[in-house]
Amino acid sequence: MKAVILKDVTKYYRRFTSRRKFQTLKSAILERNLFAHLSPKEIVKAVDGVSLEIEKGETFGIIGENGSGKSTLLKLIAGITKPTSGTIQVNGKVSALIELGAGFHPEISGRENIYINGIMLGLSKKEIDEKIDEIIKFAELEDFIDMPVKAYSSGMYMRLGFSVAINVNPDILLVDEVLAVGDASFVQKGLEKIKEMKRAGKTIVFVTHALDLTQKICHRVAWMKKGKIMMVGEPKEVVDRYLMDALGKESSAELKATSTDRWGNREIEIKEVWLENLQGKRTTHFDYGEGMRIVMRVEAKTRQEDFVFGVGIFNSEGVNVYGTNTHLEYFKPRVIDGEATVIFEIPSLHLINGTYTVDVAVHREDGFAYDYIKNALKFRVHSLSREVGIWRPPHEWKFEGGVKIEPPQQKKD
Repeated sequence: MKAVILKDVTKYYRRFTSRRKFQTLKSAILERNLFAHLSPKEIVKAVDGVSLEIEKGETFGIIGENGSGKSTLLKLIAGITKPTSGTIQVNGKVSALIELGAGFHPEISGRENIYINGIMLGLSKKEIDEKIDEIIKFAELEDFIDMPVKAYSSGMYMRLGFSVAINVNPDILLVDEVLAVGDASFVQKGLEKIKEMKRAGKTIVFVTHALDLTQKICHRVAWMKKGKIMMVGEPKEVVDRYLMDALGKESSAELKATSTDRWGNREIEIKEVWLENLQGKRTTHFDYGEGMRIVMRVEAKTRQEDFVFGVGIFNSEGVNVYGTNTHLEYFKPRVIDGEATVIFEIPSLHLINGTYTVDVAVHREDGFAYDYIKNALKFRVHSLSREVGIWRPPHEWKFEGGVKIEPPQQKKD
């Protein structure tokens, strides 16, 4: 049975400009057509002819860049907004967590908002009475539940909204990126609850930029671009296609790592650091198996005989993929004076498709930092392989005995 069916759904939004404000209002009233007198430049097609079916009990992800129409599509499924054209059929009780504080009245307490939202989502007062302690406890708001919600932080809003949404026992749960707001412990608890609902056979549709999470928990994924669905299918394959498209237009400048932190006395200073391939071309995009160099141009302000060079590679979740330094590998420092170049070369990147950051450092053997740059660089590894994790070791499959299996027709790297 289908939980959600969309047929050729389109949603227009008007660009609000003072030049056409009164003329458009008049046309809307007299002709009942808000868009009849608007030129193409005065309208935005947020969703463009989308047809989609989501199965009952399916966990379905929607990915795409900002402005691609993901959140609008979720609002259409939730019934928060209506399509300009096309039809939407939703089979089952829907609970939506789409915008922080949506449906909350700022002047009344969290407790009162629970009752209002619960009734709006189809619960009776008696059912809410039975669930309210669980809702408050899950939201971790015992000390704040009788305060007006206008005093809540964004994280408190998210916790309360999420707790209400999951405790009304919906058939279909819609979740936008709001789960990314708040402390890590509650986000993890929320993800565990989503997985629990998945095991219970609930239909879950969520919009996210967390591509790793998408691949872990979704049955299928849709990639949206400029209001259209570009592809629907197996999560890893769809994410790979989306990243391929992103890599095609993303410049190296756009891949500079954010939140860079730096410390040290700079007696030996890292003047410049960059990534390049084995042909010496500076780049931030690498194919699986391609070689990579981390190059540091350093300068010792005074002659030094105690120094260590180090590098660290981390995935997008901050997990340490690999770290080493010259001391750990038994190099013996002799002297550095003036300018020098340090090259750390990886002949073949055996990393899974994804985004990675690089730390670089020069320090004494006792760990005292001359110059440490956290998140100095950011790079992407592109691969069409469908494995998950971080490292993709060279490997092969062998079969013996009573087993028959056909080899892949085409191996993708």
